[in-house]
Amino acid sequence: MPHVSDNANSHLIKKDHMKGFLRKLSKEYRLVAPVRNRHGDVLFTVINDLDAAEIELNEPPQNSLKQFFFPQQEQLSTYSLTAKGYAFHTTQETIPPTVYFGVHSCDLSAVLYMDVVFSRRQRDPFYLRRRQSSVLIGINCNTPSPNCFCNATGSGPFLELGSDLQLTDLGDRFLVEVGRAPGHTLLQRWERFFSPSTDKDHSGRYQAFLEARGRFSRQVHVEQAIRRLEADTVPEAVWAELSLRCQDCGGCAYLCPTCTCFTISDQPFDATSGQRLRSWDACTFAGFTGMAGGHNPVEAKTGAIRQRFTHKLRDDVRQNGRPSCVGCGRCVSICFGGTDIVRFVERACQGSL
Repeated sequence: MPHVSDNANSHLIKKDHMKGFLRKLSKEYRLVAPVRNRHGDVLFTVINDLDAAEIELNEPPQNSLKQFFFPQQEQLSTYSLTAKGYAFHTTQETIPPTVYFGVHSCDLSAVLYMDVVFSRRQRDPFYLRRRQSSVLIGINCNTPSPNCFCNATGSGPFLELGSDLQLTDLGDRFLVEVGRAPGHTLLQRWERFFSPSTDKDHSGRYQAFLEARGRFSRQVHVEQAIRRLEADTVPEAVWAELSLRCQDCGGCAYLCPTCTCFTISDQPFDATSGQRLRSWDACTFAGFTGMAGGHNPVEAKTGAIRQRFTHKLRDDVRQNGRPSCVGCGRCVSICFGGTDIVRFVERACQGSL
């Protein structure tokens, strides 16, 4: 059940006024939002021309915010050969202050997960520079998409924590709830776009939540799958079937908003200089756990797919108290082999094939 909104901490903005508000934001921030392109795809995109952009707030984008905070490939440093040996020079990138607008609850939850990954044990300066320059304006999901199951992972359809401002669609207006200090700053800076909310608006929010909760088209028993992984009672036949179907394409990991595995490589510019790069990797790739000399400690037939789902649904629960899957359904949409996390949960909970 969602919290009861605090009238003093929530406001309204008419939909007719939203574009004007975004126009003001775009003068001081880089603006990223889900935009429908000329091919009909919805993608998080940097908006340079607000009038030419078709912002889509109902259909979830095919990509996530991961690529903005943790790029698919980024330069960590350059190196050069000196008389004393190799010298490394850390890359110093200027990150513009960025407003991420129209972020669904699952993607907000994913950003909170990345915050833990990149700051708990060792603070990653590249990630943190981007994160500290960000403002998150979320939107609650009134109508979950067919592949969504965020209700089963505790990351939606309405998110209570994590955003700076959180929107709820109430028809001709949005209820705007303030989450963190950057959200307060935006409201104070452009208060003329907002008006006070009422008890009727908060009742409308709660009604929208109840309706959204009843609109999920599939039931995914994530908690039961977690218990089976903890008890080590997932049949070997499940791992064998999914491993046989997996094509090692990495599409699931690349689209997943919480897959943060990477590899580091050095690429020469010439004989005496080069760059060190960090690039996305995937645990289902054949060489992911390969070691020097050609040894791979992961069992070839079923080890990779076992590692993927055990990590997301068991190890992350042990470490962080919750699975790293946020129920966005992107892996369901992309996987042509049918080895997405929903299929695993269904097979694991059946107990047999």
